[in-house]
Amino acid sequence: MAGGLFAGAYNGLVMTNARFKALNPDIDHAAAILAAEPAAAEREAKAFLALRPGDPRALLVVASARRRQGDPTSALSILIPLAAAHPRAAHTRYELGMTLAAQDQPDKAMTALRQAVALKPDLAEAWRALGDLLFAQGDNLAADAAFAAHDRALVRDPALAPAAEALYGGRLEDAERLLHALVTARPNDAGAYRLLAETMSRMGRHEAAETVLDQALRLDPAHEGAQFAYAYALFHQQKGAAADAILQPLLTKHPSESAYLTLHAACLNLLGDFEAAIRINAGLAARYPRQPKVWLNYGHALRTVGRRDEAISAYKRCIALAPGLGEAYWSLADLKVAAFSPSEEAAMAAALDRTDLAPTDRLHLHYAAGKASEDRNEIARAFDHYAQGAALRRAAMPYHAEETTALTERSIALFTRSFFDAAPPGCDASDPIFIVGLPRSGSTLVEQILASHSAVEGTMELADIGLIAKGLKSPLTDGSQRGGPPLQYPATLVGLGADARIALGERYLADTRVHRPLGRPFFTDKMPSNFQHIGLIQLILPNARIIDVRRHPLGAGFSAFKQHFAQGQNFTYDLDDLGRYYRDYVRLMDHVDRVLPGRVHRVIYEDLVQDTEAEVRRLLAYCALPFEDGCLRFHANDRAVRTVSSEQVRRPIFREGLEQWRKYEPYLDPLKAALGDALQHWRGAGAAPDGVGVEALCHAPK
Repeated sequence: MAGGLFAGAYNGLVMTNARFKALNPDIDHAAAILAAEPAAAEREAKAFLALRPGDPRALLVVASARRRQGDPTSALSILIPLAAAHPRAAHTRYELGMTLAAQDQPDKAMTALRQAVALKPDLAEAWRALGDLLFAQGDNLAADAAFAAHDRALVRDPALAPAAEALYGGRLEDAERLLHALVTARPNDAGAYRLLAETMSRMGRHEAAETVLDQALRLDPAHEGAQFAYAYALFHQQKGAAADAILQPLLTKHPSESAYLTLHAACLNLLGDFEAAIRINAGLAARYPRQPKVWLNYGHALRTVGRRDEAISAYKRCIALAPGLGEAYWSLADLKVAAFSPSEEAAMAAALDRTDLAPTDRLHLHYAAGKASEDRNEIARAFDHYAQGAALRRAAMPYHAEETTALTERSIALFTRSFFDAAPPGCDASDPIFIVGLPRSGSTLVEQILASHSAVEGTMELADIGLIAKGLKSPLTDGSQRGGPPLQYPATLVGLGADARIALGERYLADTRVHRPLGRPFFTDKMPSNFQHIGLIQLILPNARIIDVRRHPLGAGFSAFKQHFAQGQNFTYDLDDLGRYYRDYVRLMDHVDRVLPGRVHRVIYEDLVQDTEAEVRRLLAYCALPFEDGCLRFHANDRAVRTVSSEQVRRPIFREGLEQWRKYEPYLDPLKAALGDALQHWRGAGAAPDGVGVEALCHAPK
């Protein structure tokens, strides 16, 4: 009997549970389809409420579904009493915040979202929504903190928690150490690889981040965060086409995502589609009128195409929104055509007095304040600001001069006349015109002159030659290389056969074709540091032109020292480093002149300014181009210019800046000492002596 009673009770319990489970999946399923099918989710939740009136989870699904279908008012009528009845329900507070945001009540929305994360600190979606609202309000510091909390909340694996705390707490070296140990112990952990890549990205090591993300995406190819991080790493290596290709599926899925749109616009700018980049930035500015960094990006885009007045307005709008954002002041100063108002200078001074100012804002403000002081001829004050800005930049981006010297010595040792004579021919195309030298030496001016010729297309500073050099591996297969240390560039060029050289030349032409929408016969590549790769260029593109633009070392050196570059050029932030770099540059170019006489055409900036037409005729003769008057009216060329000299080359040649460095000469002793003999012999062996005709100096490339 007892057994029968027990069996009956058990069967009744099973039937009750079965009935409950038959009902419960309805609300589970409703919640699961809420994002993709809100109308269906609402129907299922209502059906559940018919059986269990007042169920808070079902009410929450109905409210969320109505908000997602564009009816936030109806959603609020459910959420307000629901939140009052359940004051500690974090998800209800989150949905209330999202609904208030949909009703354009950002302050109330942020209050609700802050309550949600206070109740449930690992509620990642609430942190993300809070970050988005703070970003839209222009509170970047708080937005960044919310986004960091979102990323930290996504890390669910306890083994990754210490590394995540180190990463999002700003202890990057600790994070890197912990994560290297984790990926060694757990080689199939995609999450560990993603965190390691983010650490490297924050450290500015984008090439390493790319490698790590490649592995993360092999393990978890559908992870959108890793895909975006991969595109970001590619972009920061100047791989705009590859980065944008990664972005396209993300944009298709999330067409209004501001982070994706911002990076997409930056890629388009890198690829030369400037008008499309401007349209995207204009749309973001309309959508986020209170976000200073959106206006900053918009200003950069406008500057590139010469819309100077609009760029100035965008930068000033940015300053009005964020009086402490140093990059906005520097961007305005870097136009070199706009003076600061007294109120703007006062705002800069006040910001520099703050103890909590971020280092990046401080260094930008020092450069901007230096320009303002220079405009008033306050030389000592200007130099002090430049020096403080440079010191901050160098501390963040160290440079090792001995590595450049070692590369110079290896190149001089390898690139002998006999080495080039024995080399099989590379790609025979003559399209590229390489413009090399130091930044701030007149290379943008030379590019603008050439780009004003009907047969030449001006591009920008292309990273492709450097990427080819970096990707070279030793072609040697003999036993002497097995087990030994990897060869250092340029030794990796030894043994490159004709097929390999032709392939590398053709690869360069293919990869740069995206920058040639006009399809002209010739194009410029104005990457200054390509002087370190003349040996490579000679091997793979022996018919390319190479133009070395040179300026007095104290003029070039000081002009570079007072310039904050968006990226790279780390040698310019210390006068000793600058002098050593210039000395190595002159040494290497003198060697090239000896072993490949006439191969490189030298333009002395001072000569170009003093006798423009004669120098332009020499330049065009070297490039085997007929003279065109348009090359003397280069300032009328409305092409986009992405370098720091963009506004200067849109004006006729002016001589006032030639001797500007002399005002600062008392401060340049470290630069003089580091230059050594280069201070006297900077023109080099390839400069044209008086009385020597063009024909004797402008040999066609071999």
